Amino acid sequence: MLTEGQVVVHESLGDEEQRLRRLVLKGPIARTAHAGQFVAIQVQDSSIASFDPLLRRPISIAGISSERDEITLLYRIQGRGTEILARAKCGERLSVMGPLGKGFSLPEKGELWLVAGGIGIFPLYPLAQSALAQGLTVRLFWGGENKSFLESAGLSSWKDLGIPLQLSTLDGSLGQTGLVTEQAQELLEKSTASGGQIRAAACGPKKMMQAVTELFKNYKVSVEVSLEERMGCAVGACLGCVCTLIDEAGVLIHRKVCQDGPVFRGEEVVWDESC
Repeated sequence: MLTEGQVVVHESLGDEEQRLRRLVLKGPIARTAHAGQFVAIQVQDSSIASFDPLLRRPISIAGISSERDEITLLYRIQGRGTEILARAKCGERLSVMGPLGKGFSLPEKGELWLVAGGIGIFPLYPLAQSALAQGLTVRLFWGGENKSFLESAGLSSWKDLGIPLQLSTLDGSLGQTGLVTEQAQELLEKSTASGGQIRAAACGPKKMMQAVTELFKNYKVSVEVSLEERMGCAVGACLGCVCTLIDEAGVLIHRKVCQDGPVFRGEEVVWDESC
């Protein structure tokens, strides 16, 4: 769907050094959006007559309010496109395509464990809300550089959900020191030994998601992962975000992250192939 979204909130998140922004858009996308999907926003500089940058910028949906017709996008300024996007003012209308892609699924019962690395936390928040509304038990494992990043990226909102949080930082300034997978392994051993029914969802750096997939596979726990690949058209035409999967027969196949994903089963992703 190609539509316009009206900017109703656009603000800095936490420590300005983190360069994180919260953008709330009002429009029809919220009526059909699901956790794990994304939008593609046009970010051309309106101050000059130019089509540069030509390509839209894909951003994960980090919040959905169908009642208010609003979606929330959280992003980090880290390139020319997001630098231009960061100038958008309240009341301004942005050209938006979405909702795009295939999102996360929910188990019928049991526990849903969420594993996030860095800004991979953003698409997991609406998933947590949907899971809690369905009566599932939700637990979050989140790793980041330091306390400043976790607090800036929305830690207080996660605390408000009232779910167990296992936090890790590389410098030990908050939670445990080290990798997010270390805490997950400790609890996996206890939970699977007691017969708990667990599903998992992960988003973050590719190496982290590969490690999460391999870890949970050892305990026969299924994982869905949200791949973060560079996209051109975001609608499957340019083939710029093709990734390699392996089907149940062991045959290598290629799929488009923007159209067939971004969410896939972790065990079907060929992690050592370049996407």
